[in-house]
Amino acid sequence: MKSERSLIVIGFIIISVIWGSTWLAIKIGLDSISPFYGIAIRFSIASIILFVILRIKHEQFPLDRDSIIMYLNLAVLSFSFPFALVYWGEQYIASGLASVLFGVYPFVVAIGSHLFLSTERLNRYKSSGIVLGFVGIVIIFWSDIHIGQSVTWGMAAILGSTVMQGTSLVILKRANHQISPTSLSLGGMVLSIIIMYPMAYIFEDYSTLIFDAKGIYSILYLGTFGTVVTFVVYYWLMKRVEVVYLSLVSFVTPVLAVILGTFWLKETFSPRIFIGASFVLMGILIANLKDLKLVFINRRNKIQIHD
Repeated sequence: MKSERSLIVIGFIIISVIWGSTWLAIKIGLDSISPFYGIAIRFSIASIILFVILRIKHEQFPLDRDSIIMYLNLAVLSFSFPFALVYWGEQYIASGLASVLFGVYPFVVAIGSHLFLSTERLNRYKSSGIVLGFVGIVIIFWSDIHIGQSVTWGMAAILGSTVMQGTSLVILKRANHQISPTSLSLGGMVLSIIIMYPMAYIFEDYSTLIFDAKGIYSILYLGTFGTVVTFVVYYWLMKRVEVVYLSLVSFVTPVLAVILGTFWLKETFSPRIFIGASFVLMGILIANLKDLKLVFINRRNKIQIHD
């Protein structure tokens, strides 16, 4: 029991740190490799690694109708198009800002869960958190909302990706699938590759790709740690801990991303963006406050009973 608890803590730290750094890695890689080709190559590397892991563990790769539907859900709503929006959007905005905007992810999940999962209704904490998060996004967007401006479209792309990925998680939770994290990730990745390479061929020029150190290291990091490690660990955690804990990853990663972007890329933010980001992060904490209290109370009661 203690060993699994330690693994859960380690898993939480791993996904928080890696996801906090992926925004920086994407930004660095975009200097050399265009968005769609970057995603396609990243997923190709990840798929090979996941396939090897699957064979080593002797896991089955289910191909029944329900499993294929789950793979399609991930391919369309979690991997291909959402990642395309993130990569495209990060061409025009700072990596830290992109991560802050993606911080509204748990709000999307909370609203979707309220609508489609009878066991996860909104309460006053979640509603208040969502309102604060919405206010934060409005503050961030306020002076940059100009039709046709690339910064505006870049921010909108990140939010679009957030909505799609939040929807995908709600579908996964509702389906209550029994597919292993490795198989689930591999199925979604393979179908995403089938989507991304044609998109890259149609919309991007292969001759402009520069496979220098920055581009190669970025793709290798994102394909291994940023994709394989994080998604496998995330789906493993999703079956073992309360969802409220996983939601807190969305609080940690923007903070790390802003710190890394500031020190590595010298990104700067106006006071308005910091104020908006504060509202978003405060909203995440308040939205999860009741669930956190209940979890801690339950844990404390269990400890007292055992004592």
